[in-house]
Amino acid sequence: MTRREIEIDGGRILAYGHYGRPVVAFPSENGEAADWEERGMVDVLAGLLDAGKLKLYCMPSFDRESWTRGDLSLEARAQRHGHYEWWVLTRLVPFVQTDAHTHELIATGTSFGAYHAANFCLKRADLFPLALCLSGVYDVSVQAGGERGDAVYFNNPMDYVAHLDGEHLDWLRAQASLLLVCGQGQWEDTTGALDSTRRFGSLLAEKGIRHEVDLWGHDVPHDWPSWRRQIVHHLARFV
Repeated sequence: MTRREIEIDGGRILAYGHYGRPVVAFPSENGEAADWEERGMVDVLAGLLDAGKLKLYCMPSFDRESWTRGDLSLEARAQRHGHYEWWVLTRLVPFVQTDAHTHELIATGTSFGAYHAANFCLKRADLFPLALCLSGVYDVSVQAGGERGDAVYFNNPMDYVAHLDGEHLDWLRAQASLLLVCGQGQWEDTTGALDSTRRFGSLLAEKGIRHEVDLWGHDVPHDWPSWRRQIVHHLARFV
């Protein structure tokens, strides 16, 4: 398959495939652009990539400077996340749109990357109308305590989705679609992913936002082998 390493204004991404629908993949917490390749996620998608159905763009995270930076309050972490959001929206997205010759992208991610996928979809459904989220936690308040202000609120789906109404909610109902996938095996409970997936799915249902919740079995842990099975099972539906 075609593989390219690309520098975009200080950020390194890895791009795979020669044609097809563009998918932006966010790594797990503190992850790097190479994680999906090293963990076998790219290999299981080789059939779609070689068939020209999919172009995959694997992202670096910014979590160590934002959400997992232990010396900062949650609000300060959220403010620093704003730098990453700016880079994704003003640098990465235009590159992918030009490279893939289309405006709309799919967002996907594993673990904390699933949070990023959901958050970008809900905040910018004009760019990311579909999010495929694997084993995510959708409440960033679990990351830290302390001060909570606008930066946390507007980056915490469990907060801002609960208060959506009016024309913007109507627009999201028409534009956004989220697929929440989670196993019920080892570590899905201790990471909070299983409970968060259920609660977030219920909130999306309450607000009438298009979504699916797909819970896999009690033998499916919070780990890469599960995510390999889940991504290849679901992504073919959308490309």
